[in-house]
Amino acid sequence: MSGPGSGRTLGERSAAVTALDPDRPAIEFQGRWWTWGELGATAEAVAAHVPEPGTRVAVLLRNSPVSVAFVLGVLRAGGCVVTVNPHRGAERVRAEIAALRPALVAGGPADLVGLPGAVLAADELGAPVEARGTAAAAEPRPGVAVQMLTSGTTGPPKRVDLSYRMLERVFAGAKHYEGNRDSAVRLRSGIAVVNAPLVHLGGLFRVLQCVVDGRSFALLERFTVEAWADAVRRHRPATVSLVPAALRMVLDADLDPSDLRSVRSVVCGTAPLSADDADAFTGKYGVPVLVSYAATEFGGGVAGWNLADHQRYWSTKRGSVGRAHAGCALRVVSSETGAVLPPDQPGLLEVRAAQLGTGDEWIRTTDLARIDADGFVWILGRADQAIIRGGFKILPDDVRAVLERHPAVRAAAVVGLPDRRLGAVPVAAVEIRAPVTADDLAAHVSTQLAPYERPVEIRIVDALPRTPSAKVDLGAVRALLGGGR
Repeated sequence: MSGPGSGRTLGERSAAVTALDPDRPAIEFQGRWWTWGELGATAEAVAAHVPEPGTRVAVLLRNSPVSVAFVLGVLRAGGCVVTVNPHRGAERVRAEIAALRPALVAGGPADLVGLPGAVLAADELGAPVEARGTAAAAEPRPGVAVQMLTSGTTGPPKRVDLSYRMLERVFAGAKHYEGNRDSAVRLRSGIAVVNAPLVHLGGLFRVLQCVVDGRSFALLERFTVEAWADAVRRHRPATVSLVPAALRMVLDADLDPSDLRSVRSVVCGTAPLSADDADAFTGKYGVPVLVSYAATEFGGGVAGWNLADHQRYWSTKRGSVGRAHAGCALRVVSSETGAVLPPDQPGLLEVRAAQLGTGDEWIRTTDLARIDADGFVWILGRADQAIIRGGFKILPDDVRAVLERHPAVRAAAVVGLPDRRLGAVPVAAVEIRAPVTADDLAAHVSTQLAPYERPVEIRIVDALPRTPSAKVDLGAVRALLGGGR
């Protein structure tokens, strides 16, 4: 990994880390520790089957040590990891692989059954990496480390190219937020807890960050409060990461605050989190919640809170996603003219991120935002999700936030459905944590929203449909609510 005192590429650095002390524990998974040597040996075996830099290898990613080794092996060879979610089912995976046309497919033996073409299989670290077939002639992606799917919360997911240089800049920039910014290749003390899925950027980024930093980690197959709390109690991490859905599950759980006594902060991103939930978590467990703002297109975070800002500003800036990360710049522009807007004026958010390597170019997002005079950013919603009801504009996130302020509501989603007379109307699906009726919720929103903003239907559901990254799947919500109208 490039960076101060490093001079290594991402693949070279990960190889150097796994070779430092092969007998030291690296990954805890399902009650067993796998060593750095086992991880490195499997990665090396995978790399030997990648014919040339830029070779696209579709990796069926599960939260398992062998999936980590597949990723490291492809990166070690300078190849391109194409992320595939095996949880989507065999038929859909076959169709996705056929459309992707990678040179190789890598995964566990059970996930590879019925897949045509050249495959690499291993069921656990230390097991032989079995190769079948010859790598297909496929268009390479030189310089691209990962082709990652976006979360697909508002429409079909799309693939984003994350270059080696981008990821190296991101990992180097992440050092800015650590107390010890030493970038030497060495094994570090402390054990991280990784609970996000590897098919999502947050999970893959965290695993790669642990490896390039030489930090051991406990890898959860999937998030449950019980497994997560057990890992936190045993390994005593100083910082943990929770997506909003997971944070609310921990908030609703009957955990003893002493279970989290080692934790100095919780980093929370990928989806909106209300300031009330953040404060409730801090009040219950005594741990500040540091909200962040990230996107797959940027290779990770571009804004967020740190502890110093939280201690100084949270009471007056609550609800913000923090300030721009080092090496990033943010501004708000008019959607009509493109002119840069003054502090506190809402508009479209634009980002200039060092990791993109685009110099002075500003990248426009579809997020509506405002930035105050101190540089704190509030995300107001998505411009492409606005509902126009009889000429009135409704931002679904405004309605969602009001619903989530009801104490019985765990999470809500609001989408627009076509209406012959008004053009479109808002409808809501709500996941609850305590008994409540739709009429109760309608009365609640009526005191805080304009008549045109109020949902025409509020449906209580057992669980909101979610993507692998635990974001609410708005397409599935729209289908769910539209089917009942």
